[in-house]
Amino acid sequence: MSDQLEPEVLMREISGLADRLGELRQAAAMPEPDLRTMLDAALVELDLALSALRTVGAGHASAGGRTTAAESERRVLRTVFQDAPVPLFLMDRDGGVRRVNQQAALLLGTSAGYVAGKPFIVFCDLSTRAALRSQLAAVVRTGERRQTTVRFLSKPRPLKAVVTLARAWIRGEPEPLVVAAVTPLSGRLPDPQPPERLTAGDEAAAAVVHRMDVLASASELLLTEPLFNEAVAIRRCARLLLAELADWVIVDLAGRTGFRRQLVFGPDDDRCDEIIQSLEAVDPQPGTLPYTVYSTRQTAVHAHVEDLDMLGAAADGTSACVLMGATSVLSVPIEDGEKSLGAITLTCGGENGPFDLLDLGVVQRLGRHLALVIRAARMYRRRAAVADTLQASLLPSHLPKVPGIDLAARYLGATNGEEVGGDFYDVFETTSGGWNFVLGDVCGKGEEAAAVTATARHGIRLLSRFHQDPGEVLTMVNEALLSEERFVTAVLVGLNAEGDRTATVSTAGHPPPILVRSDGVVRIASCGGVPLGVFDDFSPGKESIDLREGDTLLLHSDGVLDTVDVQGERFGQERLIEVLAANSANPASEMLLAVEHALMNFCDGDLRDDLSVLAVRVLPQTPL
Repeated sequence: MSDQLEPEVLMREISGLADRLGELRQAAAMPEPDLRTMLDAALVELDLALSALRTVGAGHASAGGRTTAAESERRVLRTVFQDAPVPLFLMDRDGGVRRVNQQAALLLGTSAGYVAGKPFIVFCDLSTRAALRSQLAAVVRTGERRQTTVRFLSKPRPLKAVVTLARAWIRGEPEPLVVAAVTPLSGRLPDPQPPERLTAGDEAAAAVVHRMDVLASASELLLTEPLFNEAVAIRRCARLLLAELADWVIVDLAGRTGFRRQLVFGPDDDRCDEIIQSLEAVDPQPGTLPYTVYSTRQTAVHAHVEDLDMLGAAADGTSACVLMGATSVLSVPIEDGEKSLGAITLTCGGENGPFDLLDLGVVQRLGRHLALVIRAARMYRRRAAVADTLQASLLPSHLPKVPGIDLAARYLGATNGEEVGGDFYDVFETTSGGWNFVLGDVCGKGEEAAAVTATARHGIRLLSRFHQDPGEVLTMVNEALLSEERFVTAVLVGLNAEGDRTATVSTAGHPPPILVRSDGVVRIASCGGVPLGVFDDFSPGKESIDLREGDTLLLHSDGVLDTVDVQGERFGQERLIEVLAANSANPASEMLLAVEHALMNFCDGDLRDDLSVLAVRVLPQTPL
């Protein structure tokens, strides 16, 4: 080729290059193409094009509208570079991508504009980056061609390929550039022809459906938890994201002690267990991506990670990204619309493909759902704590010592309840030296029911100081409760001073006491009366029961009998009697523990209502 080319000659060279490139493209479309041979041919064509460009002189341009040398140069570059049948990357000496051709963009599963300006190595997995850097430096320094094997992080799956690197001098550039040509080691390159675009559209539709399924599964996982349990919700979401979208999942939450690492999930193997422990030992620091996302409430997606320190370091100082093999990172705030509660961070090393905006949208929505569950869980815990404190104030902190009596009581709150229950019981000494035992239930739950519970319990205790007859006490309490909007059922048992074991029983619309003889015979006391606080004309049910040594009088709320199993069948009185008869010889505490076990097994741990039981066991008299 001559030292200088006239424009006409240059155009003939361009035309010849275009023809030969067309033939190469046809060869690439054939079944089982020889990609290695085509790569060598493409590099030869690049050498020829560069030689032609060097001969172009600025003075050969025509002032009469003829093609200028600069325009010819651009046409040569467009023909040789953009339409080459193999993926080509044009880089500066530091590895920054200047331009890629159509095949290179297809190989990465992205657009040419996205690739330009980024370091070439970020499109390769971490294990091959170090060797690639060395090869790039050697090519720039020596000018010799180099080859290395890399693993490209392309969509929808990673691609292993041989990269051939060559140094190139281009007119107007002060420093040499590097051309990288890629040869896949398996399969063939994507075909840019229209029929293949339909396949790409099908893959995009499948990706949308998959992410919708992920979001639907997350919503179901969060909403099927009967109790708003923050820890359970977080772990369920993390496991779902790990299974469907990411290689690693990190959740960080804000609390009273600052922004803390909540959990780290990764692949299930022994080595990863050590990494997880190391990462969980270090809280996210200011300047790291999770901390920034949490504090600014702004999402972030780094499809190809350039800064390996963006997630901070583990306990030993090693980069978290390096430990996890993170080449793509996504982070979203856990925010409920009012404030940020934390951040979810996902990473992958290529198997799931680089994260994209579709992934970001799905995880962002999931973060919002999780925030609402966390807010509800924390509100539930606060209300439950208040309810427990209030409930404790309505029950005696401990049972008194009653001479000659073995006492035991149990209170079980509803499994799914967060409000104060209406059950109460009490044991207290009367002014005459006797003892009263009371158990009741207020209609409804919550603070208003608690107020009525307190009125009923303390009213019975106070009035018992002035009235010995349990029936009279309940009658006066009825008058006090008429102004309330809730009614109360109760059973009050009076036991005379030591020596006389006759129990006086009064009921107000409450389940009657159960008498369990020492020999296992069970008798149901008579019931009667109407609930307290309903009618002016009140009359309680009354009965006297002679208690013998070893006998047990059991008071219980209707929650015991109304406990249901998964089919909705009631526990009922017969089952309760069987348990009591089987434990008639056991101490009162063991008898009640047997009742509790029977109830919990029957309902499979799902109590729908509060329940309380009080056992009064007559002990043998100590001989003088």
